[in-house]
Amino acid sequence: MNKIVIMPCLDMKDGRVVKGINFLGLKDAGDPVESAAFYQAEGADELAMLDIAATLENRGTRLEWVKNVSSVIGIPLTVGGGISSLEDMELTFEAGASNVSVNSAAVKRPELIDEAAARFGSERITVAIDARRNKTMPSGFELVIAGGTMPAGIDAVEWARQCQERGAGVLLPTSMDGDGTLDGYDIDYTRAISGAVTLPVVASGGAGKLEHFFDAVTEGGASILLAASVFHYRLISIGQVKEYLRGRGIPVL
Repeated sequence: MNKIVIMPCLDMKDGRVVKGINFLGLKDAGDPVESAAFYQAEGADELAMLDIAATLENRGTRLEWVKNVSSVIGIPLTVGGGISSLEDMELTFEAGASNVSVNSAAVKRPELIDEAAARFGSERITVAIDARRNKTMPSGFELVIAGGTMPAGIDAVEWARQCQERGAGVLLPTSMDGDGTLDGYDIDYTRAISGAVTLPVVASGGAGKLEHFFDAVTEGGASILLAASVFHYRLISIGQVKEYLRGRGIPVL
């Protein structure tokens, strides 16, 4: 087993870190620069920053946020939200991101993944796959876009396979049903994605206890563990997660 990566996530809106439940009811969760520096000092392996309103507001990622955060950390930074072209990616990399995450734009024009992988390298391209349960889909999970506001009518697991074929380097599936609940990752969804591809898969949405991180690896097949609320509100520290996983035989960085 490869070493597991711990990745705090900064969901951004109006220049602040925010957090909601099931993508709704957003509350302020701190300053992004202070949070980024804190998480690096705590032992985070990577950091994610997602401009959650960019697509809904029909604009690109706020590059000044990327510059400010990247200036205080040395760990890899994955940036997503409103990235819809190769030019957007170029600018985001120039602002300090090491990886970009695409979502709605890739669903609308899948060739964007091929083009991005060819130009920047697969290892720098993450595809976020937001989904919710839908029994009419073959896998039971339907892709949703535009910050979770628009069902895409596409099976999420089939989309994950297509993303891998097109050259994505990492997949970041988030279950709308689990997001922000602290009730645990949606293991069924994480496992459905990880079982369909050979790429690194990020567990995202719902971590609230140490056991949840363990389950995401052992049952969900994730190799990157993303969490927000549990870290933002200091319910669990990154150090505690790593110590717990090591104690249960899971290798961590």
